[in-house]
Amino acid sequence: QVRLVESGGGLVQAGGSLRLSCVASGSIFRFNDMGWYRQAPGKQRELVAGITAGGSTNYADSVKGRFTISRDNAKNTVYLQMNSLKPEDTAVYYCNRLGRVTFSWGQGTQVTVSS
Repeated sequence: QVRLVESGGGLVQAGGSLRLSCVASGSIFRFNDMGWYRQAPGKQRELVAGITAGGSTNYADSVKGRFTISRDNAKNTVYLQMNSLKPEDTAVYYCNRLGRVTFSWGQGTQVTVSS
């Protein structure tokens, strides 16, 4: 069973930056396509960025050019660098596998962007 632990969230002013980290237990991490998701109050969880096992990336239009996803397989970690943050980026951020079959969800990390 893979356990995911997200960290790095916080309160930041609009225009600021944060770097999120997600550490996964287990050796199968490196074989999985991973993504960062977010869920704002009253909204469904949405995928904002994905990275394949081979390192190819894709982004939701709402974050393209501002967010960068990366991974370090040696550390079983996936990162999300978030720049030029906007109030609408406020949400709980989670990492997980891409696709319909996911690992158990972690606790997430809260990102709050003030205007």
